[in-house]
Amino acid sequence: MHFLFQKYQLLSDRAEQLAGQWFVPLGARFAFIAVLLGYYWSSAMTKFSAGFFGFLSPTLGAHFQILPGITEAAGYDLEAIHPLFTLIVLLGSWAEVILPLLILLGLFTRGAALAMMGFVMVQSLVDVFGHNVEAGGWFDRASDGVVMDQRLFWVFILAILVSKGAGPVSLDRILGIER
Repeated sequence: MHFLFQKYQLLSDRAEQLAGQWFVPLGARFAFIAVLLGYYWSSAMTKFSAGFFGFLSPTLGAHFQILPGITEAAGYDLEAIHPLFTLIVLLGSWAEVILPLLILLGLFTRGAALAMMGFVMVQSLVDVFGHNVEAGGWFDRASDGVVMDQRLFWVFILAILVSKGAGPVSLDRILGIER
């Protein structure tokens, strides 16, 4: 039995040496890009008005997605929504483009991932309390909860990037932002 434990330890040590410091952060970035980049970018594109400067003018749908109660209280009239709320919607919409782009490039990755974690948490609260999406629950034997289960994985991937950085294949490394 001792022989098997030694062989297992040898294989484990070898796997760790091969993976080194690059595998976990690069894998986390890959998972984020493969699963969430398109999700967030396509969501953001529904929030901007048409035209060259459309990114400066969020749509009514953007207001409803991000601030459903306020949009409803304003009677779905963009003119009746306070400019501060429009600014919040605009910043949230830009975040859906900029933060995933930074993670894709591996630029300011730790900060972008931390901000993205906050974004996911706010998004989840809006979904549950603003749009009445069923949150689901942990430890309930069901793995299909859109909010609690799914977003736990999203936040975990982002937590890896906050703690490990972008890894060697990144602008952070090329520019010397991280070693």
